[in-house]
Amino acid sequence: MPNTKSQEKRDRQNIKRRAGNKLLKARIKTDQKKLSEAVDKKNLKDAENNLNTFFKHLDKAAKNSAVHKNFSANKKSKAAKLVNSIKKQTT
Repeated sequence: MPNTKSQEKRDRQNIKRRAGNKLLKARIKTDQKKLSEAVDKKNLKDAENNLNTFFKHLDKAAKNSAVHKNFSANKKSKAAKLVNSIKKQTT
C-alpha cells in the first residue's frame, strides 16, 4: 500500500508503462515467429517484408526502453543472418 499521494500516482503510471512494454514485447515475439516461418518456407519476399517490420518494432521498443538496446541489436543481427542465408540459397 502506498503511503503518499505521489506514490499512488507512480503506481498508476507504472501500470500504464508496463502494459505498453508488454505490448511491444509481444509484438516483437510475433514478428520473430512470422519471420522464422517465412524463412522456413524459403519465401524471400515475405521474409524481407517481415524483417523490415521486425526491425521497426525492435527499434521502437529500444527507443522506449521496453527492451535493452543490445537486446535489440542482437535480435536484428540474428534475423538479418537468417534472411541472408535464404538469399544465398535462392541465388
